[in-house]
Order: sequence, then C-alpha cells, then structure tokens
Amino acid sequence: MSDSNSRPTSPGEVIERFSACLNSGDLDGALSLYLPEAVFQAAPGEAAITGAEPIREALASFLALRPKMTGELRTVHEAGDTALVINSWHMRGTRPGGEPVEMAGVSADVMRRREDGSWAILVDDPWGGA
Repeated sequence: MSDSNSRPTSPGEVIERFSACLNSGDLDGALSLYLPEAVFQAAPGEAAITGAEPIREALASFLALRPKMTGELRTVHEAGDTALVINSWHMRGTRPGGEPVEMAGVSADVMRRREDGSWAILVDDPWGGA
C-alpha cells in the first residue's frame, strides 16, 4: 500500500484502504474512496443509496460498531478504466450498547479509474458477490 495521503493506484488498493479506514475509524478517508455518483448497497434487500451524504451516513453506522475488518481479494478484472473486484470480508465490532456483532460476506465492487490515474468505487455491494 502506498502513502496514505495519495490516492489508490490499483483496484485492489482501494479495498485495502477501505478496510484500513474502517479499522481506524476514518470516515472521511473511507468516503474519499467513492466517486461522487457512487452507489452503495448498505444492507441486503434494501434499496441501494447514491451520493456522498447518504453513503457517509451508511458508513457512519458501520463505524459506530468500532469495526475490525479483514479481507481477501478473490478476483480483480480490469477492462480499461473499469474494474470488477470480488473480495471476501469479515468484520467484528461492538454495538453502541456493548453487544458484540460479527458480519461476513463476499463483496462485488465496480471501480473506475479517475482522470489522475487513481481508482475509486463506483458501485459497492458488500453482499453481492456470494
């Protein structure tokens, strides 16, 4: 992984940075990994959300759990300036009342290369790759 102040230079690095941001409670850092028009599937069976503020609110809910996330890249398919990333993930945290919570899944994420050559999330479906 490169300097934390630089943007991710590969689709896989976006996923690594996302986990690092969640683990450190860095909401702004996590949000910076999304494109302005990004779509996020916050929960299975719910409508996906679009845009920075709704995604910020959804990510804040995850961060309230004080998560520790681990993951393993399964597949990265690049086609020009677009990539599909499949990632197995596992998260442990604590609900605000102190109750432990554990989640796991296989995400399906679509990344797009920005004009500066860095990569960012266009579609984030943490539940979609199973």
